[in-house]
Amino acid sequence: MSLLASLVRAYERMPDAPPYGYSTEKIGFCVVLTAAGEVVDVADLRDTDKKRSPRMLMVPQAVKRTVGIAPNFLWDKSAYVLGVTAGEGKRTAEEHAKFRERHLTALAGAEDPGLLALARFLQTWTPEAFGPPLWPEEAKDQNLVFRLTDELGYLHDRPAARALWARLGAEAASEAQVCLVTGASAPVARLHPSLKGVWGAQSSGASLISFNLDAFNSYGHEQGDNAPVSEGAAFAYTTALNRFLEKDSGHRLQIGDASTVFWADASEAEAAQAEGFFAAFFDTAATEKIEALNIGAQLARIRACEPLAEVAPQLASGVRFCVLGLAPNAARLSVRFWWEDDFGTLTAHYQRYLDDMRLDPPPRDDWPPLWRYLSELAPQGKRENVPPLIAGDWMRAILTGTAYPLTLLSTVLMRIRADGEINALRAAMLKSVLIRNFQSKEAPVALDPASKDTGYVLGRLFAAYENIQKAALGKGVNATIRDKFYGSASATPARVFGSLAANAFNHLAKIRKEKPAFAHYLQDELQQIANLLEVSAEPFPSSLSQESQAKFALGYYHQASFRKPADTEQEPHSEEQPQ
Repeated sequence: MSLLASLVRAYERMPDAPPYGYSTEKIGFCVVLTAAGEVVDVADLRDTDKKRSPRMLMVPQAVKRTVGIAPNFLWDKSAYVLGVTAGEGKRTAEEHAKFRERHLTALAGAEDPGLLALARFLQTWTPEAFGPPLWPEEAKDQNLVFRLTDELGYLHDRPAARALWARLGAEAASEAQVCLVTGASAPVARLHPSLKGVWGAQSSGASLISFNLDAFNSYGHEQGDNAPVSEGAAFAYTTALNRFLEKDSGHRLQIGDASTVFWADASEAEAAQAEGFFAAFFDTAATEKIEALNIGAQLARIRACEPLAEVAPQLASGVRFCVLGLAPNAARLSVRFWWEDDFGTLTAHYQRYLDDMRLDPPPRDDWPPLWRYLSELAPQGKRENVPPLIAGDWMRAILTGTAYPLTLLSTVLMRIRADGEINALRAAMLKSVLIRNFQSKEAPVALDPASKDTGYVLGRLFAAYENIQKAALGKGVNATIRDKFYGSASATPARVFGSLAANAFNHLAKIRKEKPAFAHYLQDELQQIANLLEVSAEPFPSSLSQESQAKFALGYYHQASFRKPADTEQEPHSEEQPQ
């Protein structure tokens, strides 16, 4: 099933989705009118929270605004409805004039008391009438709706208003064509509704599908005729996607620069459970959903790599799951990744991801969310500095169970050289790339004292040299050999390992004077590691490939984090702590 078809199907499954031609919008105030069109009250619809959040109301679908002036029907912001704005408002008079013109034309001949009251209001209203005590200053730039003074329902919900809105939509409909999404013949959407809530995109909304330049047109077609999607299908897929993109929808995650939405195509109970599992897979903040669905024990079994058929057999087959990643691209959106398959397949790929990332000692967080790993790729550890393409490429590889992007390997190595930090998160990423991309057997979970891989052994040897330096100079040393030489040692070992070895023997001589038993232990450990190098070949290569540099970092992490069973004269092996 295509992306748009899946979203249309998701819309059809929503119990509270707005009907065709309507959308849920943020409404701040309601203008209360008499039958004569006089304003008797301006009701504040905003919430009482600190932000005074507007109320979400279902209103006639919002128009798509670009650079032109286009009023909504029976509601809009104060600049259109009243000709009043808090800012400079260079086009405010034109916007109000267009709103007034559209409604007086549409309401001509109306007999409904509510519609007549709105028409009379627009005929007599002047922006100069805006002011206290009737009109609060906070109403400026808020969206406004209307109702009659003796009724509770809003004007746009009146049967006559709904019938008029349906007639106006039918009159504006284009010629019918075969819809590429539904296969039915229906009027084609010239412009698709905007999508809001994508991180980094324009606040006014962006388009997933658009043809806004001549270069995008084919065979003389314009706008939506280039790829016919019916107005109903365009409304359905954008409504569903906007619902998923809402902040607290329970259907979205942020993966790097990709706003990631997900949904299941199944019964309500099975869909909620599958969506809860997915949220917990990649975001530890989903604890409330885990508790609400009571899936904590099952989640632990999945993370222990038990088959889904044994943990949750009702989800193992027949539950289709969809994951979509969207990234900003000026006024449009880019699809970073799109995946659709059985939830059982997704769970198996997630378990493979966990297995590839498994490390000893593990990170401090038992199951770090994906954003924690991504922050290790960013300068200063800031999420906004994550390289834009890596997150989407990596997430796609996890979902599909394919090879990871090699940019993940190069970026981790670059960050290690830049800041000298080799922690559990970075080591786990390097290990996972070695296993998945290079099918490397020299990427163990824990320290492998028998491995003779050159990169891995050199990383261990470097950690042993650093440990000896710390033992000789104390923990307060300003800069260790890792701070000074890690980059060159991991990339061009032949240049530095000779001098590092000489310094290590000098440090051992100093330790031997004060703690001879401890010095003997350190020297024995050093000798055991050095004996693993192939002396007949090239123990210190002139250069290491990126694959060998990753093994170097992994060997360093394992050796630096290694703890030997208690020894009466042994001091702490290293200050390294997993993160």
